[in-house]
Amino acid sequence: MLTTIFNLALLIFSIPLPVPTTLPQEPRQEPGERRGQQDSIAVETNLVVVNVTIRDARRSYVAGLTRDNFQILEDDIRQEILSFNDEENTFTSAILLDSSGSMESKLSLVRSACAVFVDGLGVGDSYSIFSFGDAKVRKLQDFTEIRDLPDAVWDLKARGQTPLYDAIIEATAALSQRPERRRAIVIVSDGADTQSRASLDEVIRKAVEAQLLVYAVDLTDASVYGAGSQPGVNSGAGILKSLTTKTGGQFFQTPGGSRLREAFAETIEELRHQYTVTYNSSNERQDGRWRSIEVRVNRPDLRIRTRQGYWARRRNRQ
Repeated sequence: MLTTIFNLALLIFSIPLPVPTTLPQEPRQEPGERRGQQDSIAVETNLVVVNVTIRDARRSYVAGLTRDNFQILEDDIRQEILSFNDEENTFTSAILLDSSGSMESKLSLVRSACAVFVDGLGVGDSYSIFSFGDAKVRKLQDFTEIRDLPDAVWDLKARGQTPLYDAIIEATAALSQRPERRRAIVIVSDGADTQSRASLDEVIRKAVEAQLLVYAVDLTDASVYGAGSQPGVNSGAGILKSLTTKTGGQFFQTPGGSRLREAFAETIEELRHQYTVTYNSSNERQDGRWRSIEVRVNRPDLRIRTRQGYWARRRNRQ
């Protein structure tokens, strides 16, 4: 009996099972087309970060606003707010010190004001320092949280030409690698660029693409000593003012003496009291065109300052 059952089992397991003629296949996906990758690409392409400074009629910072108080418009089309932050977040900054020949009588003023700025930073804030002069851009301090200026700042000598645009390009590249969403360039200069490989258009585009805020203090003789005529649109001060307006920063026109130290202190306070709003642009076209940004708050008599817009990404042509 047992022998019969054993032989029957061998017979059953020896019968080959039917094999389907075609195996089921997953839908074909091209490289980079997986769902998770699509989502990350979409966010990377369309995410826009907007840092907003809001003051009242007395120039005091306005706190306590909520997401519901804000509207973001891109090219006059309302955008859905993705995230909203009104907390005092850490920030990082690159300080650009003009060390060209015309700055010789003002370097001591610049050093002391720079020390005030660094001393006023909070826990977690970081900074770097660049100088531009003698046709060169030098990194005097890499990003750090240490509150002591390096010896290179105190040893700075004024000489040569003014490669301002090259300094902004180099600082922008460094800041672009930082994780903070509040990133700023602080420029201390007394005149126009006189020797750079980069152009003004390139500088503005790079700074806007990197979503940086640019602050500038004017150390021209007209500003510090009240000598000469006020700067025009095409002067060094006029160009810096245009750059700060495009990026949502601030231009300090009369920073001589104690006013220069106040300008640095005001920059720190502003970066601490900003609202940070993000949205995914509803315009998915990658056409490289300029897109204007408007921030509205449903409270009257408030002064709103933010960047004017950005250039959309341009689709890479294969």
